[in-house]
Amino acid sequence: MAFKGLDFVPHGTKIPFLSLRMITLTLSSLAMLASLGLFASKGLNYGIDFIGGTSMEIRHKSGPAEIADIRSKVSALNFGDIQVQQFNDPRDVLVRIELQKGGEEANQEALTKIKTALGDAYEFRNTEVIGPTVSEELTRAGLIAVLTAIFVVLVYIWLRFEWQFSLGAVFALVHDVILTIGIFSLLQLEFTLAIIAALLTIVGYSLNDTVVVYDRVRENLRKFKKMDLTQLLDLSINETLSRTILTSVTTLIALLALFFFGGEVIRGFVFAMIWGVIVGTYSSIFIASPVLLFLGVKRDWSGLGGSKYKEPTAS
Repeated sequence: MAFKGLDFVPHGTKIPFLSLRMITLTLSSLAMLASLGLFASKGLNYGIDFIGGTSMEIRHKSGPAEIADIRSKVSALNFGDIQVQQFNDPRDVLVRIELQKGGEEANQEALTKIKTALGDAYEFRNTEVIGPTVSEELTRAGLIAVLTAIFVVLVYIWLRFEWQFSLGAVFALVHDVILTIGIFSLLQLEFTLAIIAALLTIVGYSLNDTVVVYDRVRENLRKFKKMDLTQLLDLSINETLSRTILTSVTTLIALLALFFFGGEVIRGFVFAMIWGVIVGTYSSIFIASPVLLFLGVKRDWSGLGGSKYKEPTAS
């Protein structure tokens, strides 16, 4: 696939992707184990969506907000973990503090102290308190959402193709989700509900890439009934490589623009999406197809006739 006058991948490309399958599967397995180890040892830097806390939207009345000054004044109050970030307008700031011990009264007292510390220079526009009960419900709902998405993918691919394709696609999706959790644990980036939304988006993006390759595999299984499966998978990946690169590059361009110019509020979500596009593209080539090779597929799966593969002759 190519734009008129622009080839992303030369026609007839024959990159032997499957020859690297042992290396890529080994590295991916190690990366998944490392991600799970990081999650078990370091955990995630959960936002107040999950651990509970108070979120305050404030606006400087006379000009751009001074982030460093706000952080210094709030930190001096010793309310535990705090987050101060600018969003939308230079005057707007989002201040978050962790849930205070002592219940609602302690949280209200903390809010009053912050207002006093910042003085009349700031307008408190919106305040939201998320308690532990709500946090537990959000955590459970987020986990259920991701697991449900993966299960639905399993069923969808199983019905559309066959069980080998289904397991290959799901393994690729699980790989993408685990590596995303691993990078967030390693960098201790804030993990919020927006990241759950990003994970679900990554599942959809990775699935789309994988299905494109699998569709071509299915077509080639019908056309070349005698072709070696390794060669057939390589052929299918190379035939869809231009489309894969085009989709990934254009998506990354938009995401990078959002990452650098979209503001602090959406930066975590966009980072997750950038990472997801990269690992999703990788897994559709180096995970989903090798797994399919190891599981094998029926050569007469389609039940349709097709031209038999013939070794190319010298011209």
